Amino acid sequence: MTFNDFNFEPQLTEGLGYMGFKTATPIQEQAIPVILSNRDLIACAQTGTGKTAAFLLPVINKIIQSKGDYTDTLIIVPTRELAIQIDEAMQGIAYFAPVSSLAIYGGSSGQMFEQERRALSQGASIIIATPGRLISHLNLGYVKMDQLKHLILDEADRMLDMGFTDDLNKIISFLPKKRQTLMFSATMPPKIRKLAKDLLTDPFEINISLSKPAEGAVQGAYVVHHAQKVKLLVHILNENKTDSTLIFSSSKAKVKELDIELRKLGFNAGSIHSDLEQDQRIEILRRFKNKTLPVLVATDVLSRGIDIDSIGMVINYDVPRDAEDYIHRVGRTARASTTGMAITLIGPDDQRKFQRIEKLIGSEINKLQVPESLGPCPAYDPEKNPEKKFKSKDSGHGHRGNKSSSQRKPHRGPKK
Repeated sequence: MTFNDFNFEPQLTEGLGYMGFKTATPIQEQAIPVILSNRDLIACAQTGTGKTAAFLLPVINKIIQSKGDYTDTLIIVPTRELAIQIDEAMQGIAYFAPVSSLAIYGGSSGQMFEQERRALSQGASIIIATPGRLISHLNLGYVKMDQLKHLILDEADRMLDMGFTDDLNKIISFLPKKRQTLMFSATMPPKIRKLAKDLLTDPFEINISLSKPAEGAVQGAYVVHHAQKVKLLVHILNENKTDSTLIFSSSKAKVKELDIELRKLGFNAGSIHSDLEQDQRIEILRRFKNKTLPVLVATDVLSRGIDIDSIGMVINYDVPRDAEDYIHRVGRTARASTTGMAITLIGPDDQRKFQRIEKLIGSEINKLQVPESLGPCPAYDPEKNPEKKFKSKDSGHGHRGNKSSSQRKPHRGPKK
């Protein structure tokens, strides 16, 4: 199905041509007609399936037709990276259309706050916002959303995991009750079902590739002692030459340490973490995207908030705490019908977590041979290698590893 089949307005069609969009993805084929029909929607689709365009295109088309000069659409997202990503996509798609947008997120300057205030009081067509920052503006009393037509919750499951439930409810209390509400989530746990029941009216439901890694991702894993990980990582980087490698670690402290270690060893590496100013984060992502920074180390803040189609390799330096997070990490490679490699380093106390990942995706991931130079390694035997039951010094989280994300209270991270 091509985008011409949707009969979009000429200004939008021209923007799609400019962006090189030709064939719709499955989520776009199913979601766009529903949104154009003004029906509420709950869509479950993994990262990299084209869901951003699935909601932006029909909303932009309707804004062009309405010719309104008010805030028509509010998109709420969990992280500043995702807000920026959607705003950048918006600017390209709507380049020839009379539609304005602004990303609103924490950590920016006072000058940016004033720009946000003007947009919220005077009416940018589309506002993309993180919950905490938007509430800061709402509390000051000048936000005008009385004519809002569309509310979109993107990465809804991640927002609930980050503890934004109360913030979402507060934001929604400021919005018109008569509106079209669209919810996009990578997973569909009971808490998302409940949220959908509370917010949506007779929603149409779409499920696309639930809990499966991208088909083009070649997956593998090494079983090692934690002390062997750095040497193994160096071996992997040297053996698999690619112009873009994204390394996920479990905590900000580990990300910083790994970044320093890799640069000491001669790798052109950088890192993304919450201690960086927003301008620094944007510059590092820009360098990684244009391939002048081939190695990037990050926490899970980037597992859903980076839009780069050609990441050659993803390395899980630490096994993710939740099995679903593995899907999002691996989803950073093999996007948009490309191929890529995803490698995980499994420590002795991570084996049961990794076993849950294999159960979730419905297949066993190939265990690769560790180089002999690294010395003896532990056997992969999840039943004999329990997870640690004590608080991790690195993570700052006190949950027990044998609880699923649905069994423990969500960790409220810093408001974005």
